[in-house]
Amino acid sequence: MVTAFVVTVFFSCESNFKEVRRINSVAFSPSGEADNVDLKYTDSGKIKAVLVSPKMLDYSNAKYPFTEFPKGVHVTLYDDQQRKSFVDADYAVTYARTDIIDLQGNVRITSSDGKLLQTEQLYYDQKNEWFFTEKQFKYTDEAGGYLEGPGVDFSRDFKVFNMQNSRGEVTKLE
Repeated sequence: MVTAFVVTVFFSCESNFKEVRRINSVAFSPSGEADNVDLKYTDSGKIKAVLVSPKMLDYSNAKYPFTEFPKGVHVTLYDDQQRKSFVDADYAVTYARTDIIDLQGNVRITSSDGKLLQTEQLYYDQKNEWFFTEKQFKYTDEAGGYLEGPGVDFSRDFKVFNMQNSRGEVTKLE
C-alpha cells in the first residue's frame, strides 16, 4: 500500500513538474526572432549607430521586456562629426523599461581616436550615455598608456573616467 502511494505521488509530481516547465517555456518564448540583423538608428536624419548581430530574440511580450542577442553584437557608433567608435561583445541584452544594455564576454570598445577598453561585462545606461562595470577592465589610450583594475565607470566619449582601485602607466596627460 505504501509503495503504491509513493509511486502515485512520484508520478503526479513528475507530471506537475513537466507542466510547470511547459508553462514557463511558453511564457519565455520570444515574440520575435531574426537572423543576420543589421539595424540602423537615426536621429534628425543622421545615422547615430549601426547594430549588426547574427541573432536577435525579442521578448517584448514578457513582464519586463527585453531584447537578447545570444550570438553577440558589433555596434558602430557615430558622434556629431560622424567619427566612428566600435562596441563588440559575445552576448548582449537590452532592457526596454530601464534603457540599460548588458554586454558580456570579450567586451571591447574602440574609440575613433584609438582608445580601447576591454572587460568581460559592461553595462551601458542609454539615458545618461554612461558605461560601468564591477569586473576587471583594461583601458589603453592612443599613446600606449594603460589603466587596469576592478570596476570603472565612464562617459560615452571617455572624457570622464572614474576608477575604483586601478593601476597602470600614463604616457600622456591633457
